[in-house]
Amino acid sequence: MAASSSHSDVQLLPAPEPESHLSSLVYDLSQQLQGALENMLKMINEVDQNSAGIMEEIEKCKDSALERKRILEEEKQRFQKAAYTVLGMLDNRD
Repeated sequence: MAASSSHSDVQLLPAPEPESHLSSLVYDLSQQLQGALENMLKMINEVDQNSAGIMEEIEKCKDSALERKRILEEEKQRFQKAAYTVLGMLDNRD
């Protein structure tokens, strides 16, 4: 009889409410998801800020390279002019 009385005790315990447990799981999951989305948004904003800084640096480097190219072209033209002048002077000596 002791076995049957313990069996009936188990049946008398209130069954956990599955809807309440499911609601709790869904709520916890939604909280975790919201936290993850907030973290992703922060990372996206950081990436945007960093990419804007990188783009500014690229533009500065591009401008610097174009200026350097212009200076080199001017120097090239001066050297060519000087070389032609020297060649002209050598031709006139003959």
